[in-house]
Amino acid sequence: MTSAPALRAVRKWTMRQWLGAAVGAVAVALLVGLPTDVIPNPVFGRPISVTWWSYPVLAVTALLGGLLIGTYVQPHRLETGSADQPLDAGAERQAKTGGAAGLLSFFAVGCPVCNKIVLLAVGTTGAQQWFEPLQPVLAVLSVGLLAYALWSRLSSVDSCPVPVRSSTH
Repeated sequence: MTSAPALRAVRKWTMRQWLGAAVGAVAVALLVGLPTDVIPNPVFGRPISVTWWSYPVLAVTALLGGLLIGTYVQPHRLETGSADQPLDAGAERQAKTGGAAGLLSFFAVGCPVCNKIVLLAVGTTGAQQWFEPLQPVLAVLSVGLLAYALWSRLSSVDSCPVPVRSSTH
């Protein structure tokens, strides 16, 4: 697995793609960080303190998620009236992998006893005894999946470029 095609693809990014990646990174950070209270806010709270590793996991998740979002931004503005191209099967799979990784990250950094799904499945004691020790594993898995989705997406950009429609009216 060489990263040369992926690095070449990033070097070709336009300002529009970098802007999409930056906005995407902020959105991912807020979508994961606010409800889990890793980013302190007056709306959400948690009875169990944020773990030390939740901060770097959130930062890496936001960075990789933003870069992944940037790969879906058209390099140039499409002509008015042109239709967006549907995602091919590979791009759709990469998007789903990125989405699943973001969800895993949410579970990884979230409060183990605040998660209703976990509480329904294993109860409060189970959440602290079984789920909480698994959260670092979920964090590593989510970052790994995001990195894979990004690498896969960047490596295939040159082999399957997004067509840019031009107006012939």
